[in-house]
Formats: sequence, structure tokens, C-alpha cells
Amino acid sequence: MGYLKYTQYAYLIVAILFTYEAIMKISAGEATPWLSFLIAGMGVFMFFFRRKFANKLDNRNKKQ
Repeated sequence: MGYLKYTQYAYLIVAILFTYEAIMKISAGEATPWLSFLIAGMGVFMFFFRRKFANKLDNRNKKQ
């Protein structure tokens, strides 16, 4: 399960990219950057969720 330690950062990168896209939409004067902010927020949530899940699995494997 070593890949879980790295895939959590993919969610963080997605969140950064969608935040950048939303800021660019705001500066261009578009009216709907909220979907990009929503996806960025979900990316941040998934980063912390995956991080907690990976730590839980790691601790469980160390006990066995």
C-alpha cells in the first residue's frame, strides 16, 4: 500500500490547479468560478481524508 502515500498529493495538486483556474476566471470577469472552487475544496478534503486513511493503515500494519 505504498502508493497511498503518494496519491494523496495528487488531490492537493488538483486543488491548487482548480484554485488557480477559479482565480483566473474571476480576473477575466466570468460570473461562475464557483464550480472550480467547489472542486478545489473537494480536493483539499480528499487530501486530508486520504492522509488519515493512509496513517490508519500504516499504524494497523505496524501492530501486526
